[in-house]
Amino acid sequence: MPFDRTVKIAPSILSADFADFGREIRAVEDQGADWIHVDVMDGHFVPNLTFGPPAVKAFRKHVKTVMDVHLMIAPVDPYIEAYAEAGADILTAHVEAGAHTHRTLQAIRAAGMKAGVALNPGTPAQAIEHLLDLTDLVCVMTVNPGFGGQKFIDMTSKVRTLRQMIGDRPVHIEIDGGVDPTTAPLVVEAGADVLVAGSAVFRGGSVENPAPYGENIRAIRTAATTLAA
Repeated sequence: MPFDRTVKIAPSILSADFADFGREIRAVEDQGADWIHVDVMDGHFVPNLTFGPPAVKAFRKHVKTVMDVHLMIAPVDPYIEAYAEAGADILTAHVEAGAHTHRTLQAIRAAGMKAGVALNPGTPAQAIEHLLDLTDLVCVMTVNPGFGGQKFIDMTSKVRTLRQMIGDRPVHIEIDGGVDPTTAPLVVEAGADVLVAGSAVFRGGSVENPAPYGENIRAIRTAATTLAA
């Protein structure tokens, strides 16, 4: 995974057809997705249940790009090895999920994955200032985590603060929640380079008719890279 700051679109399979994940993943990749984003929820840290390590392992054989696994669970540390074995390329934990995020990021990297740290809307950028040297990705939540399809919460000032804090470190800033062609340029202009999009990518398409996926991805990318320029 060579580092670069070009804008990447990471469709969230939380918005895909749950009965056909393999073909959905292949379809969005064929239509231009840069990464595949997998939202793991435990019904405890967030009010929803989604995927465990066996499901993520099943997704892995269909993912040809980057599998970006976002853990919305607490605790995190007991499950790091399981998600490494499942094939996650990036594993992101919430700073709010435990008292020892520094150790969590160390363990993620030690397991051979890139380490991400996520911030809920109510958590300031400064909460991770002393973790940046152990971090490969900062995920800024622009909705309260737990469900797809929520309305975007403007976190552009937080993104700008993070961009300044990161400096020349090779750390991605990812935006998760409410990303579409209207909101994408706002966050990219502020310094984000990875855009997670669920319903905005999968809307209007299917594995039998994947062309709308490509149209949606291109619309987000075009808005992000032209309007934010």
